[in-house]
Amino acid sequence: MPSDPLPAWVLTRRRAIGGAIRAARGTQKLSQERLGELTGLDRKTINRIEQGTHSTLLDHLLLIADVLGVPLSDLVR
Repeated sequence: MPSDPLPAWVLTRRRAIGGAIRAARGTQKLSQERLGELTGLDRKTINRIEQGTHSTLLDHLLLIADVLGVPLSDLVR
């Protein structure tokens, strides 16, 4: 079980991953809504991932990376 509350570094990494997704989405000129449509995720979920407030599944990150045309490793540096 993860500790509650989560360590600060986890939240920092979440925000960094969200920022990388937002930057890649901007490069592709995709709205959150369009990225949601292409990945099958809700726009609100995309927003929460980008803000770092949502603990997301690896599957979701893989879908997002695929749609954005970037390696997953570029998003989780």
